[in-house]
Amino acid sequence: MTSRKPDEQLARNSRLRLVRPRPLTTARRAVTDGRSRPAPRPPEGTPPPAELARQARAVLADAVRIARWAAGDRDPGAGQLDAVAAERASVALELTPDQVRAGWDRARLAGLVELHGTAVRPGWRLQAWDRDDSAVQRGWVALFDAWSLVHPAPDDVAASTVAEVVEAVPQVLSLLQLSAGPVLVPALLDLLQQRVAELHEERCEVPYGPQPAPVEPAAPERLADDLLPPLLDWALEGLAAVGALTLGKGQATLTPLGNWAVWVKLEQICVAAQSPAGNIEQSAQHMLRGCARLTPGPARAEYRAWLAARTVGSAVTELLAVARGEDALLRGLAFEALRVVGAPAEGEVRAAATDSSLRPYALLWLAEYEGADPEDAAEVLTREESTWLWVDTAAAVADHGESDLLVRHLDSAVQGNVPALLDEVRAVGHPRTVQVLVALAAAHPDPALAKAVRRAAFQVHTGGA
Repeated sequence: MTSRKPDEQLARNSRLRLVRPRPLTTARRAVTDGRSRPAPRPPEGTPPPAELARQARAVLADAVRIARWAAGDRDPGAGQLDAVAAERASVALELTPDQVRAGWDRARLAGLVELHGTAVRPGWRLQAWDRDDSAVQRGWVALFDAWSLVHPAPDDVAASTVAEVVEAVPQVLSLLQLSAGPVLVPALLDLLQQRVAELHEERCEVPYGPQPAPVEPAAPERLADDLLPPLLDWALEGLAAVGALTLGKGQATLTPLGNWAVWVKLEQICVAAQSPAGNIEQSAQHMLRGCARLTPGPARAEYRAWLAARTVGSAVTELLAVARGEDALLRGLAFEALRVVGAPAEGEVRAAATDSSLRPYALLWLAEYEGADPEDAAEVLTREESTWLWVDTAAAVADHGESDLLVRHLDSAVQGNVPALLDEVRAVGHPRTVQVLVALAAAHPDPALAKAVRRAAFQVHTGGA
């Protein structure tokens, strides 16, 4: 094999090349495509959403306490939780330093706190934590998807071996879900070994040039087999740490939360948004949430009715206030509503273009307002602005859309291949980068692509290059 750099090898892999990018105007509508399809019912015996949310709140209780402490007791704009702040939190919350660090890590992964440059701010899920069960469930699913970041792998195991186990875990979870009860660890190990062997066969490549004959051809396979039992233990412990399963003597069982999450992944469903009934009398935030599952035509009619009941100035101000919030779906929908407003919104939208989080949306709005074709409007964005918008739209899809929409959203990236996209996504510094990459890795069916995306999420999460 040649000694190409990993990113060069990835770029040459045709499976990691993106299809021809779709216009960003199509990408920003990805969240609303197909949103009128009714969600299937969960299996019989699944706890109701309120009970699932209660269990998720219990799993994330320390993370919520730390996130709220950070929001209320730290200096505005404070950055990562350093040693001094961790000690203060430990005393204030009566937690050990290790519990504080673990809770802070979970708060980031669950979207309870978000990193904006060097400043940490409360995430929108934290603000909705006590009143929005679906936000709680989504936050826990984000933590579930990131179990391998919560529970770091052993240092003495090759990253490629760990990646194969992470990739095989969904099959282990499927067996647990289908069994609807305890499963013995040897049975799970058999399945893990089979899946890892399949991954080796799927990725079998013929090396170029003459190769020296191996002294012991079976040694690498024996080594991998020797590593799988402890790595299965690591995976089960990691899933138990996020509340997805419980461990007994020589067996594992999915919790109600874990069983529901695996079903969600298998069915690729989303938590339904609230009914659009009565939106005209609601605030902009509630109106937009109510319209989230309408197709574009009915949604525009709802926007017009809502706007007709208010003065234009107050309506525009309220919509932009929602757009400045933490929910990326509402940000996109707010600008769709502003398109219905038209000319009276121009001044405030132009002013909003100075806000980094609103700038791509505002520039697209202004380009279309000035006569650009919606399919060509994205040309006004810089490469960095397009990448930021891609991540923001992906965050909306991850929070509110179906897994297949997130996978399809990959096609809208302006970069030509996945390594280039990941490099630029890391550089753009969007606060939801880790959550987006973890969700994309969990959703994408291509093993090589999922592995590259998962590695990028780990690098961003740990502050690596």
